[in-house]
Amino acid sequence: MTQMDPTLPAMPGQRLARGVGRLLRSMDHAVLTEFTPVRGLRVDVISMGPKGEFWIIECKSCRADFMGDRKWQGYVEWCDRYFWAVDCDFPSELLPPDTGLICADAYGAEIQRMAPETRLAGARRSRIMRDFARASALRLQGLTDPDAFSAGAF
Repeated sequence: MTQMDPTLPAMPGQRLARGVGRLLRSMDHAVLTEFTPVRGLRVDVISMGPKGEFWIIECKSCRADFMGDRKWQGYVEWCDRYFWAVDCDFPSELLPPDTGLICADAYGAEIQRMAPETRLAGARRSRIMRDFARASALRLQGLTDPDAFSAGAF
């Protein structure tokens, strides 16, 4: 019987996100998972590159996961490049050809098809950058001082 590594995330999509995050960090991107660009949308991975470019990556663990996703088109308007991250056994012909493709596992990832670039408008970029920075700072504070969110400090 093989035992799962206790340091790995439990869900397949979270394992893909971990590998994608490692790839993006190697490319000097800052990475957030489970980010909400606007109410009603939650992306699996968003990254800000060294020149301020935003990439969104949706992790799909199986065919049913992809087929059940009805919101992904709404994510495209919140990034400069949009990618799918799947494992190497995923039927990639299901994925729209005008999007990026990343093959990933829990330990790393590789870009198979670069996503086309569609630059964000200035106001949208400003908003996403502010929200990205705020989410990052709040998460860091939560790690360094978990009681700060329940202490009612002013």
